[in-house]
Amino acid sequence: MGATLVRRLVESGYRVRVIDNLTTGDAAHLEGVDAELVKGDIRSASDLDSALGGMDSIVHLAAAGSVVGSVADPAMNFDVNVNGTFQVLDAARRNNIAKTVQASTGGALIGDANPPVNEQSLPKPISPYGASKLAGEGYAHAFAKTYGIRTAAIRFGNVYGPWCGRKRGVLNVFFESLRDDKPMVVYGDGTSSRDYVNVVDISNALQLALEKDDLPGGTVLHAASGVETSITELADLCRKAAGKPDHPVEYREARPGEVGRNFASYDLAREVLGYSPSVKREDGIPALWKWFNEYVFTK
Repeated sequence: MGATLVRRLVESGYRVRVIDNLTTGDAAHLEGVDAELVKGDIRSASDLDSALGGMDSIVHLAAAGSVVGSVADPAMNFDVNVNGTFQVLDAARRNNIAKTVQASTGGALIGDANPPVNEQSLPKPISPYGASKLAGEGYAHAFAKTYGIRTAAIRFGNVYGPWCGRKRGVLNVFFESLRDDKPMVVYGDGTSSRDYVNVVDISNALQLALEKDDLPGGTVLHAASGVETSITELADLCRKAAGKPDHPVEYREARPGEVGRNFASYDLAREVLGYSPSVKREDGIPALWKWFNEYVFTK
């Protein structure tokens, strides 16, 4: 995600500085890109203050992004997502940063609700991860109203795309199973669904939010595909992309903390930002399989 956005912003003429502790990131992803990389942690006030010198806006993407991981270690998830987001916003206050745009989430934050969800859906998170993102939105709204920072939270669908080789998203796991000729594991009966949105479209939404001068502080918007995809459909799309339509799929017991059906409406983001998704899953998933084979599976 960050690597795609940085490239987009640099190509648009921005001066970009990245702070990353490289837990899941990789410095190699920015090789040849005219952006400065500072190794640091968003939970460190001194690291943030050092990184923010001369900057006028922040795009906050750092997170512990796994629902399963948050169930296993809620304290770590809180520290990274809630404390980390607070530290970013407080650093913005100290350094007179005019605008922040932060990553949020729709499905995990809202919880089990009849889709499509939107900005009016009542948040009832069912995992520590969802709760941490709701807390981050709360702090963003509070800092907007108290300190005048023009904060925006963009609720992502399930993001997929290149430069994600070190993450543990479902597409990564499915692709590894396809490579290794092991069964693709589905938790539940296969009917659970998500809104899979390409990283190109998410990067576009973030840039649009960054550049929207009259976006009120405390704004929350969904950036999604608007398409519901069941986990069984996703497995079929991955098998087709790999040229293995009969690859075995193994069904296991559903995991706690994960919502059932979920997809989102992006109507408000279209109205406010002019956002509209451009990459169909039928094109994006084969492209990602090709990227994995060229940049991940060859290592």
